[in-house]
Amino acid sequence: RSGEMAKLTQVIDNEVFRAYATYTAIVLLKMMLMSLITAYFRITRKAFVNPEDTAVFGKGESAKKNLRTDPDVERVRRGHLNDLENIVPFLGIGLLYALSGPELSTALLHFRIFAGARIVHTFAYLIPLPQPSRGLSWAVGYAVTISMAYKVLKAVLYL
Repeated sequence: RSGEMAKLTQVIDNEVFRAYATYTAIVLLKMMLMSLITAYFRITRKAFVNPEDTAVFGKGESAKKNLRTDPDVERVRRGHLNDLENIVPFLGIGLLYALSGPELSTALLHFRIFAGARIVHTFAYLIPLPQPSRGLSWAVGYAVTISMAYKVLKAVLYL
């Protein structure tokens, strides 16, 4: 049993794993920030989807007018949804990649480019920046995840 624990300690002390943990924390915090931005826009635009959320703004008909969609809220929500669609695969594939024994410099390049692309994507969505900025930032992050998946399959191919 102590041999298993030593292996886990070795993983945690591994520089590539620590780099993965660092950039995973960054993109997860960025994704969590999107929830707060959504809440901010809902409150400032008075655009809610649940009747109980409108109680702060009155009762009856005055509250019902706040049950609506708002283009700014929906834009933030789409950005958040895009994070979920891209960061969740990064978490799994990035972990497998980190455990597959890549060079630290190559792993850092993958992790940094992915995190940077997701941050640029968020700014491109929220500001909004003209296309193709959002599309390119999405494609760069997606390509990084595909690259890591390819390297994992190449390293441990058990098909």
